[in-house]
Amino acid sequence: MKTSQFRDTGKFVRRPARSGVLAPGNLAKLMRCLEPNADIALPIRIQGAGSASTDCNQSPHGTVVRTTEMNKILRIDSYNHTVTAEAGVRLGALVAALARQGLELVGNHDQMERTLGGALASPCMGPGIGEQAGYLSDQVINMKIVTADGKLMNVSEQKTHLLNAFRLSYGLLGVIYEATLRVRPISTFSASHRGLSIDRFSDIADHLSDRNVGLKFYVLPHRDRVYVDLRRFEADPGNAYAAPWKIKDWGESTVLPNVFRSLNRVMPIPSVRYKLIDSISAATHGLVNTKLVNNGNNVAAAGRRRRTARRNLLYSTWCFPASDFSVVIKAYAKFCQQILQKDGYRCDMPAIGFRVSRDTSALLSPSFDEPVFALQTTSTQRNGWDDFVIDLAQFAENWGGTPLFSQSRAFRAEQAAQSYSTRLEFFRKIRRKLDPDDRLLNPFLARSFQ
Repeated sequence: MKTSQFRDTGKFVRRPARSGVLAPGNLAKLMRCLEPNADIALPIRIQGAGSASTDCNQSPHGTVVRTTEMNKILRIDSYNHTVTAEAGVRLGALVAALARQGLELVGNHDQMERTLGGALASPCMGPGIGEQAGYLSDQVINMKIVTADGKLMNVSEQKTHLLNAFRLSYGLLGVIYEATLRVRPISTFSASHRGLSIDRFSDIADHLSDRNVGLKFYVLPHRDRVYVDLRRFEADPGNAYAAPWKIKDWGESTVLPNVFRSLNRVMPIPSVRYKLIDSISAATHGLVNTKLVNNGNNVAAAGRRRRTARRNLLYSTWCFPASDFSVVIKAYAKFCQQILQKDGYRCDMPAIGFRVSRDTSALLSPSFDEPVFALQTTSTQRNGWDDFVIDLAQFAENWGGTPLFSQSRAFRAEQAAQSYSTRLEFFRKIRRKLDPDDRLLNPFLARSFQ
């Protein structure tokens, strides 16, 4: 008798309707949502832009509280180089407001459609230059919180250990409603681009892992190609123009997904379709990046990804130790080829990677012990994706990958416990103290944080 095996994709089955979705527009309304006697279903999950690829910010039997209506930029201090804003501010709006004052965020971060609160409560990273340019949460110097029982809490740099716990806390310790971050004057960097074979990229990965550069790369495993974007601060990097970066972002975030989605519908022969898809990807990255983008800054390079385009993309992100990545990247290419042969599934979008420096500013930092390479596998093809991410999670576990609770699909709770080790248990103790009744703990996160 044939039996079927249930495969856990990291996504819980959603019912047609939730018990409630609230979007408070001010602090008083937010506090009322979390009052112990509030007439709302538990658990409560806080949601920003809803860009997570897992169910960390969902509550199918409870209440989702969205912060997007609390979206004011309260203060930009050009003298002390800080900005204070509400949690629902979109990163793109924050970047634009800072630019008008000649300032920028420290580090370059993807997904500008994300809210500030979501980008501080979960990993928000990119090809930042320097040791302090990994996660956006590293730049927070003060957070204002509504606790699980509806009370106010202020967490500043003077409370170092508590602030470290609230950074990347996935909304489990309380709701961030306001934050103050360090910013800096706009700085121009040079950007160089090269197309390499996967073996050649593997040879230089170790060399780049500890360099003071910003590194972003795009992997085409079925074409044996890696397109490298290397950024450096130099004495005279030249002028930075926004137009080439806008063209680059438009091509990567809008044109390629839409073209590939159309090809998947109209081109019935997989071998022909995938060959055309890889050729278009290679031409886009080879032409746009190499010929147009030579200099930039964190304002110009901030992707303006459209919210609808991003929602149509499927993705799963894992972090691998930088010391092993030269081997991991070759194993990843082989893994993708084997999955195509075995299951007939492959991602149509290039995988995107970053080098992230060691960061001890957050208790649940994926790079707390050493630098990592974050690898984000992306696709527009839903049919077969759920099985693929389960195999990808097994691959990541075999190669020492660290899961991100908001972005890594199909990870096992045991795998997360091993990756975060004693820090996870310490975080659990803090969570139980601040939320003893599990008001902010949904079934998905309970697997790892109960």
